Amino acid sequence: MESSDPSALTLPSPEAMTLRWWLRAPWDYVMMALGLLYWGVFGGLLTLIGGPLHWLLPRRAGERLGRFFLHQLFRKFVVLLRLSDLVRADLTALDKLEGIKHSFIAAPNHTSLWDVVFIIARLPSAVCVMKKQILHNIALGGGARLAGYIANDGITRMIRDASKSLAEGGQLLLFPEGTRTKPDARWINPLKGGCAIIAMHSQVPVYPIFIRSNTRFLQKGWPLWRRPVFPILMRFDLGEPLLPQVGESSQEFTARLAAVYEQDLSKPDPLRRQIAPE
Repeated sequence: MESSDPSALTLPSPEAMTLRWWLRAPWDYVMMALGLLYWGVFGGLLTLIGGPLHWLLPRRAGERLGRFFLHQLFRKFVVLLRLSDLVRADLTALDKLEGIKHSFIAAPNHTSLWDVVFIIARLPSAVCVMKKQILHNIALGGGARLAGYIANDGITRMIRDASKSLAEGGQLLLFPEGTRTKPDARWINPLKGGCAIIAMHSQVPVYPIFIRSNTRFLQKGWPLWRRPVFPILMRFDLGEPLLPQVGESSQEFTARLAAVYEQDLSKPDPLRRQIAPE
């Protein structure tokens, strides 16, 4: 199915299959391989170092060190993506979050596997809520455990750990969708209730982050070896904070947050998500 929406399809369109697209292929594949090597080498080293330090260091000291390591790892990777001309990402809107001193929840929509990389690259103290499998991943597991990142495998434990981190002045990074946006979803998946429950329990604001891209690279079902049309264009926009209201239920807060995503992500925009082709 064709669309007049300017966003790119999950596969290169006929218009993209130009001489330039073919001429870029050797460079693109070399840079993609270099990116995987980057994670294999530096992510593996961080796991080797972070695993033992997680048990040896005092908790707060270990968390500060782990978050510093991950921030630097992600930040350098974003620089690599920019220098290789694989990704042109506008992250300037996230700078506003760095100046916030109180606890808050950063809540992005989840377009692709690497969303967290770009956000942590700008939020050095963020605590990420992630899948339990990633905490045991060879490339990120040791560093994530050292940094005090939180597994989302159990709602009660997740709420307890997230609330504790916020009470200690933390900045929580949580994807309200719970997983990457499904290929057939129009704007976002139905939101989970965890974000609302944590915000209401801790009485902290939720800052929606709207991620837009001209590709669906690394969405659910996208193989790592499949080359998209490079350079990928991305933009991260920051919404107004949402605070729990007196007497509001978690379901009502979740619905209010979902409406914010729907309203912003549906606006006409060169990077607006398009319906996946059949």
